[in-house]
Amino acid sequence: MSEHALLKKALLNATRSMTQAKNDGYRPGWHLSPLVGLLNDPNGFIQFAGQYHLFYQWNPLACAHGAKWWGHWRSDDLVNWQNEPVALLPGDVYDSHGCYSGSAVDDNGTLSLLYTGNVKFAQGRTAWQCLATVDDAGEVTKAGPVIGLPEGYTGHVRDPKVWRHGEHWYMVLGAQNLQQQGKVLLYRGDTLQQWTLLGEIAGSHLNGLGEFGYMWECPDLFALGEQDVLVFCPQGLPAQAQRWLNTHQSGYVIGQLDYSKAAYQHGDFHELDLGFEFYAPQTTLGDDGRRLLFGWVGMPDENEFYDPTREQGWMHIMSCPRELRLVEGRLYQQPVDELKSLRGAHQRLEGRADSLAITDVAQAELVISAEGSWQADFGGAMLLSCDESGLRLRRQNRRTGETETRYWSGQVRQLQILCDRSSLEIFVNDGEATLTSRYFPAEEHTLRWQGSGELRVDHWQLQSIMLV
Repeated sequence: MSEHALLKKALLNATRSMTQAKNDGYRPGWHLSPLVGLLNDPNGFIQFAGQYHLFYQWNPLACAHGAKWWGHWRSDDLVNWQNEPVALLPGDVYDSHGCYSGSAVDDNGTLSLLYTGNVKFAQGRTAWQCLATVDDAGEVTKAGPVIGLPEGYTGHVRDPKVWRHGEHWYMVLGAQNLQQQGKVLLYRGDTLQQWTLLGEIAGSHLNGLGEFGYMWECPDLFALGEQDVLVFCPQGLPAQAQRWLNTHQSGYVIGQLDYSKAAYQHGDFHELDLGFEFYAPQTTLGDDGRRLLFGWVGMPDENEFYDPTREQGWMHIMSCPRELRLVEGRLYQQPVDELKSLRGAHQRLEGRADSLAITDVAQAELVISAEGSWQADFGGAMLLSCDESGLRLRRQNRRTGETETRYWSGQVRQLQILCDRSSLEIFVNDGEATLTSRYFPAEEHTLRWQGSGELRVDHWQLQSIMLV
C-alpha cells in the first residue's frame, strides 16, 4: 500500500477514534501515549541540537501489531512534548511489512535514523537495515538499505543501535542464527552507508551463558563509567521461581568491549525491571553526560490485547524518562530530576499503615519510608506488599483471572512510586531495582493502606504534561 493510502487510512482511524481514546479514564496524564492505535518500542531516542527527540513504533490504523510506522515526539525538557510529522511509513519494497525499531545519531549535523525494514514472504521473511535523514522541518528522506541479511542467520535480524567511537561508527544488531539461538552482532562503519560485520559479541553459548533464548531483541551497548553495558531483550528464557516470570525479559550484562578485537567479555545477566510490563528499553547520552532511558510499558506475546484501553481505540504507554548509574556493579535507575516540575500539592502521612487516610493516586508521586510489614492496595487492582523479605506485587491476570505475582528480595529502605491513571513505576532504594506495571482499577484511583508497619509518606499530586 502506498504511503498516501496509509496516511488516508490513519486519518480516518484518528477521526473515528480520537475523542473516545482521549477521554478514556485510563489514559495517562503525564506519560507519553499514542493519539490512537498501538504504541510499542521507543526508537531513535537522542538529544540533537539541544532538543530531545523520541521516535516510537506505532500502528495508527488499529490496536494490533502489524506493519509498524515511526511516530515522532520532540521536547526541550523531557517533560512536555510536541508531536512532529510521522517519520517513517512502510511504503517501500525494503520495508513493506514494517519500519521496525532502530536508533538515531548526529552525522555531522544531520539527524540520521537507522532502522530495520521488515519484509515478509509466503514462506518466510527477510530484514534490511536502512538509513533515513530528518530535515529541520521534521521531514524524513529515506536513503534505503545499507545492510542486507547476513549469512548464517534467519530473517530475525533487527533493531540497530548505532554510536560513534573514535574514527568509526559502530552498530549492534539483535539476531537469530540458523540454530534458533539469540545473538548480538557487531558492525563497524566508515560511514553510515558502508558497514563491515565484525562478528558475534554476545548471545546463547557465548561468554559462559549456555543456552539463553532463541532471539535477542533491542540491543543497546554503551559506556557507563569505566564499564560497557549491554542492554537487551532475550526471548525464550524459561521462568524460574521468582525471576524471568514474564513471557520475554529485559535485562543487561556489564563488561568491556575490546574495539580492536571486536570482543565483549561480560558478567551475569540481570533483569532490568521486575514488574509485569517493561520491554524494549533504549538509551541515549545527554549533552550533560547523563545516560537516559525510555522503555515500553508493555509486553509482547503476553496478555496485552486484554487491556481495556483497546476497546477505547488506543494501547500502551512509554515509561517515564530515567537516568542510569552504575553502583557496585549493578545498574540503578531513577526518574529524571526534570519530572519534579510536575509536583503540585504536597501532604505528609505518618503513622501505622492501617490508620492512614485513603490516598488519591490518579496522578501522584509517593516517597515511602517504613518499618515493619505493610500493604498498599491500588484501587483493588494491584496489591503491593512489603516485609523483611522484600516486595511482592500482585494482580489478577486479565486473561485467566488467576493471581500473578512479581518479586524483589532485599531490605527495603525507601520506595518512590510514580502513579499515572493506569500505571505504576516503583523505584526501590534510590534505583536499586524497579517494578513497572499497568493496572486498571474498576473503582476510583485510590490507595488504601494496610498492616501494622509504621510509615512516613510524602505525597505529591502530579500535573498533566503538555502534548501539542
